[in-house]
Amino acid sequence: MIFLAIGLLAGCGSDNTKTDAPAAVSDGAALYAANCASCHGAELQGTARGPAHLSIVYEPSHHSDESFRRAIANGVPAHHWNFGDMPPVEGLSSAQVDAIIGYVREVQQREGFEPYPPQ
Repeated sequence: MIFLAIGLLAGCGSDNTKTDAPAAVSDGAALYAANCASCHGAELQGTARGPAHLSIVYEPSHHSDESFRRAIANGVPAHHWNFGDMPPVEGLSSAQVDAIIGYVREVQQREGFEPYPPQ
C-alpha cells in the first residue's frame, strides 16, 4: 500500500504527460483525429488551416504541455504563424486533453521535429 502512495505522489506536479500505455496513446490518437487533425493534419504535419505539431516550435522546451492545455481551453492568438487565431476546443475533459498531448508528444518523439520556419 505504501508503494502505491509513493508511486502516486511521484507523478504529482509533473508537466510530462508521456505514457507508455498503448491504450492511452490510442485514445489520444482518436481524440486528436476528431478534434485537431482538421487543422493540424492527420499525421501532425499541418494543413492550410493550421501549423504542424512536428515543428520545432512545439518541442516541449518551447511549448510545454501546459501551453497546449491553455491553447485547447482558451484558444490562442496567432503568434508564430499566419493561420489566424486558434479558437478554443470545447467539450474535452482534462483527461482527454492529456491523452491528446500524450499522443502528440509520442509522435514528436518518434518522428522528430521540422525546422522553423518551414522550408
